Amino acid sequence: MDLFEMKKLIPSKKMICSFFGHKIITSRNITNHLKEYKCTVCNMELTNDEEGSLTFLTPELKEVNEALVNFYQKKLLVKQH
Repeated sequence: MDLFEMKKLIPSKKMICSFFGHKIITSRNITNHLKEYKCTVCNMELTNDEEGSLTFLTPELKEVNEALVNFYQKKLLVKQH
């Protein structure tokens, strides 16, 4: 059995997550209460929304999170001095 035939037998990663659920880890801390998450199996990215529940990480939310990281780091630097 060659590699191509073996890949046919293994279901897709998204299918595995739909059966068994996602294995979500924290991939990035934005602030103390805002985080980015990632599934280790299917690489789906999530983040917190305004209400604190998880939502898909869109390019727009990725930009917002990046701006928040920059703002939060500047705030911490000013607070230290």
